[in-house]
Amino acid sequence: MNKLAVIIFICFSINIVQAGSLPEPIQKTKENFKTHCASCHGENRLGLMGPALLPENLKRLKQKAAHKVITEGRAATQMPSFKDQLDTGEIKSLVDYIYTPLKEIPKWNMGDILSSQIVYPEVKKLPAKPVWNADPMNIFLVVELGDHHVTVLDGDTFNPVHRFASRFALHGGPKYSPDGRYVYFGSRDGWVTKYDLYNLTVVAEIRAGINMRNVAVSSDGKHVIAGNYLPHTLVILSAEDLSPVKVIAVRNETGDSSRVSAVYDAAPRKTFIAALKDIKEVWEISYEDEPPMGFGKWMHDYREDSGENAGLSRSKDKFPIRKIKTEDYLDDFFFNQSYELIIGSSRDKQAKVLDLDLGRTIKTLDLKGMPHMSSGITWQYKGSTVLATPNLKEGVVTIIDMQSWKTIKRIKTLGPGFFMRSHENSDYAWVDVFFGPNKEAVHIIDKSTLEIVKTLRPAKGKTAAHVEFDKQGKHALLSIWDIDGEVIVYDARSFKEIKRLPMKKPSGKYNVYNKISRSSGTSH
Repeated sequence: MNKLAVIIFICFSINIVQAGSLPEPIQKTKENFKTHCASCHGENRLGLMGPALLPENLKRLKQKAAHKVITEGRAATQMPSFKDQLDTGEIKSLVDYIYTPLKEIPKWNMGDILSSQIVYPEVKKLPAKPVWNADPMNIFLVVELGDHHVTVLDGDTFNPVHRFASRFALHGGPKYSPDGRYVYFGSRDGWVTKYDLYNLTVVAEIRAGINMRNVAVSSDGKHVIAGNYLPHTLVILSAEDLSPVKVIAVRNETGDSSRVSAVYDAAPRKTFIAALKDIKEVWEISYEDEPPMGFGKWMHDYREDSGENAGLSRSKDKFPIRKIKTEDYLDDFFFNQSYELIIGSSRDKQAKVLDLDLGRTIKTLDLKGMPHMSSGITWQYKGSTVLATPNLKEGVVTIIDMQSWKTIKRIKTLGPGFFMRSHENSDYAWVDVFFGPNKEAVHIIDKSTLEIVKTLRPAKGKTAAHVEFDKQGKHALLSIWDIDGEVIVYDARSFKEIKRLPMKKPSGKYNVYNKISRSSGTSH
C-alpha cells in the first residue's frame, strides 16, 4: 500500500468514527448505561439523584466491589440489583466504562457560579409578615419527590397553605433562616434556592456545583454553605441574595481531593462542619466576623481560655479552616446538643466519638452493622442523656449512654430503619422499617421503658417513613413514600389517625420551630 493509499484509509476511518459509528461493544455498553443508569447518575456520568460516576469520585470503591454493587445492589441506598437485567460481561463492561476518565471534567468555578445567579429584586419590597393566616412557627414544608414540588402545610389545621415547584431532586433537607421567614433548598444538580415563606415566592437561585450533597445556614443568618460531590468544593454564599463569597477546594496537605459528604451548622461554635468522603479529616470553618485567635493553626485546643493561643493574632482571612485528622473516614455524623462532640461512622466501620475542641477521637463505640448516625436523636433516661440510632443494615435500634458511652440496649425491629424521630414533649420515639419486606411498618418506642409499644402499618405494601412532630409535640406526621402517597397525621399520644393528605411521594417533612430551635428529637 503506497503512502497516498494509507492517508486515504486513515482519513476514511476517522470520518466513520466522527460520524458516530462506535465499535459495537462500546456502543452496547453506552446503551446499557443510558437504559439502566442515566436516570439516576446522568447520561454524562456527572450525577443527578445518584452521585457522579467518574474515577475521581470512585477512589474508595474498587472495581471488584463496583461489580458487586451493580450485580447485587447496595444496602441502605436506592441502588437496585441488576443481576436479572444484565449478564456478567455486560456488568464488567459497565464497570470499565465508569472507571474510564472523561476527556475533560467540566469545571464549575467562581465565574460559572456567579453567571448562574438569578435574583428577583422586587421581593425586597415585600412585607415582613405572612400573607397567610397561620402560626409561622408551626409551618411544615413537605418535599414531594414524585413530581418535584414542595407543599407548605399549616401545622395546626393540617391544611395545605401553598404548593410550588422545586428544582430537581432536592436533597439534605431544607434549612431555615434563624427567624423562620426564609428557607434554603439544595438540589442534587447543584442549585441553591432561597424562598420567602411569608410571601410564598423565590428570592434568589444560584448553581453552586454540578453534583451537590446539601446546604447549611449559619446561625447568624448571614451565610449559606454548599457541599459538593462534583467538583470537590465547598461554596460559601451570602444568605441575602446567594452571591458567591468564597469557593474552597477540598484538598489535604498532600494535594488529595475529596467529595463532601455533608455540611452542618454548629451554631454554638459559630462554625460550619464538613464531612469528607475521601480524606480522613473533618473540617471546621469559622464564619465569625473575627474568628478566634489561632483558628486553623495546629494546636491541641484552640479555645481562647486554653492558653495555647497566647501571642497569636486573630485570623485576617475570612472562613479559616481547622483540618482535624480522623482515624477513619467519617461519612455520617451526629452532634451532641452543645456541638462539642461528633459521633461519626462510615460504611461498615466502627463509630467514633470525636472531640471538636481537642481535635481527636476520644472513644470507639460498640455499634454493629451500619448505624444511621445523622438520624440519631437524644432524650433523658434515668438521669442520663441517651443516644438512639436506627441501623441501615440490621433490624435494631441501639441505645447508648452518652456519659459512659456504653450500649444500654439493642431494641430488635422488623428490619433495617432509616429515620428516627421524637419530641421533648413526647414520651415516644418513632422509627421506620425502611428496607426489606416489612417496609410498611413503623415502630413506636416508649422512651422510659425502651420497649416497642405499638407497630403501625398504615399502607399495605408501601414504604412508611420519616416522622416529624408539630411544634408542641402533640401530633406526628408520617409519609407514605409512593407516587400516589400520603402524609398521615397521628395523635402523638394515642396513636390514632387524624387525617390523610394525598401527595406525590412525600419524603421529608420539616417543622419550622423544631428545626430552628434544634429540637433533640429531630435532625439538624
